[in-house]
Formats: sequence, C-alpha cells, structure tokens
Amino acid sequence: MTRSLRPDAVLIQAVIAGALSFAHLHDLAEAAGQSGWKAWAYPISVDLLLVAAWRRLRTVRRDRSAWTWFTIALFASLGANIATAGLLDLANVPDWLRILVAGWPALAFLGGTLLVHSPTQPAEPAAPAQAVDEPSALDVDMHRTDEPAPEPVPELTAAPEVTPVQKPAVPVALLDHARKIADAHRASTGSPMPADALSARLQLPAPMADAIASQLQLT
Repeated sequence: MTRSLRPDAVLIQAVIAGALSFAHLHDLAEAAGQSGWKAWAYPISVDLLLVAAWRRLRTVRRDRSAWTWFTIALFASLGANIATAGLLDLANVPDWLRILVAGWPALAFLGGTLLVHSPTQPAEPAAPAQAVDEPSALDVDMHRTDEPAPEPVPELTAAPEVTPVQKPAVPVALLDHARKIADAHRASTGSPMPADALSARLQLPAPMADAIASQLQLT
C-alpha cells in the first residue's frame, strides 16, 4: 500500500531556498574565475558542510566547533545570495573575493573532516592517581617511639606456704621420767618446774625439751 504524497509548505520552501542558494553560489563562483564543473561544485561543497555541521549539532549541542563550521557555511550561503542581488559587480569581482572562493575547497574539506571524525562523547577525565595512605596524626601519636615504654608490672608471686614446725615425738619412757622429775620439784618447792630447768636437768636438745614442756604444761 503506497502512501499519497501531500504538498507541504515547509518542504516547498526548502526546495525553493535550496535551488536559489545553489544558483547564487554557482554564479558567484563563476564570476570569481571558477568556470565549468568547478562552478557547480562550490554550491555542493557549501551545502554539504552546512548539513554536516547541523548533524553534529543534533548529536552534541554544546560542541563549539560544530557551531563555528555551521556559522561559516551559513555566511558563505547568505553572502552569495546577497552578493548576487546587485550589490556586487559580477563583471569586476574584487581580488579578496577571488581569494576566498579559491580557498574555500580546502577550508570546507578541513571543516568536514573535523566534524565527521571528532568523538561524539566528551573525553572522560583521567582517573585521579590513587593516593598513598598516609598515617594520620592519631596513628602517629599512637605509634610514637620517643616516649619511654611503660615499666613492666612485676608478676605477683604467691607467698610461700609456712609449714608448721613439727615437734619431735617424745618417747613414752622419757616423758614419764620427765613427769616424775617435775612432780618431785612441785612437791619439794610447791611450784611447777620451769621448762629451762627441766631441759638442763635432762640435758636434752631444745626441740625435745620444748616438746616435753608442752606436754607437761610447764612454763
């Protein structure tokens, strides 16, 4: 099923503007010394640069180079339209205009190349170099070596256990003999016999004498 073509005012205006601009650029190039097929190539070059800049602006609206080349192509087209409207004597074109027309192909080629081969995405900023971890002031204070190290706390040792001195065992016969001597001293003097006196009487070592006095309850 084919779609019917309907006339569009904007499309008609675009065709008219393109045809007139194309003709004016051709006339200007031919008046500047570009004859034959060269005069017809100039309008195509200007329109192609204009379209390339417009496509670039639709992709990256903040691209300054696209706006620059779009403005250059637009002034080339508008300049040709104004120059051929009777303001310029096409039979006697000034030298500076001949120079501009002669240098236009190289300028248009440079602009088209930059627009087509420029990246569409802005270059990502380089990743910052990984910072070397530096010790903070708190870490430095915690690891300072100029302060004296704390003295080690001496370990508490358990106190030695005091083992009670075991008194020597007193033989029964020796204890009976000592009791008899102590009883005889009590009977004759009326007072208990001192322990040192009993020890001297029996001529025993001090531990043994103390054990006997303890059992006999002598002072």
